[in-house]
Amino acid sequence: MNFFTSDEHYLHNNIIKYCNRPYKNKYDMTDAIISNHNEVVKSNDIVYHGGDFGFGSPKKLKEIIDKLNGRHIFIHGSHDKDLTKLAKKDQIDYRGRRVEIIIKNKFIVIDHYCLRVWPRSHYNSWHLFGHSHGTLEPVGKSWDIGVDNNNFYPLSFDQIVTIMEKRPDNFNFIPEDTRRQ
Repeated sequence: MNFFTSDEHYLHNNIIKYCNRPYKNKYDMTDAIISNHNEVVKSNDIVYHGGDFGFGSPKKLKEIIDKLNGRHIFIHGSHDKDLTKLAKKDQIDYRGRRVEIIIKNKFIVIDHYCLRVWPRSHYNSWHLFGHSHGTLEPVGKSWDIGVDNNNFYPLSFDQIVTIMEKRPDNFNFIPEDTRRQ
């Protein structure tokens, strides 16, 4: 199974007040988000992290990663300086600023930032983003995968499918029967 999440901000005290998170302190928040993650993600699952994973030394971040179920793929966010140090040591799977994947014939673009158009958006591809902490209305087939927007849990591919079924077509979608050949 594939899972998607973003903006966990592990060990980041100020995010609690910035986003009005329901936690006493950064340790309470970190433990709760790890627990939520492990409640739904199993050891064989793949988890795409859409940026802003956490604050702290590379050693502390690695300790958190080691507590999380699943195989992790990281996308660069605006606060991932220390995570990039782990990538340089080949300790994590770090894919840079954007990932394009296909799951069950669905083309998905994952970027830390919300985009108005994205690769294959005119074919109704999906865009998963973070950074906005649930404050930005998605457009078309896009969704904020940040924990603040999803009850502090990662979302499974099946949950994303359900969300996208209810989302409108992308504004630039070109129906197949009207495309130039």
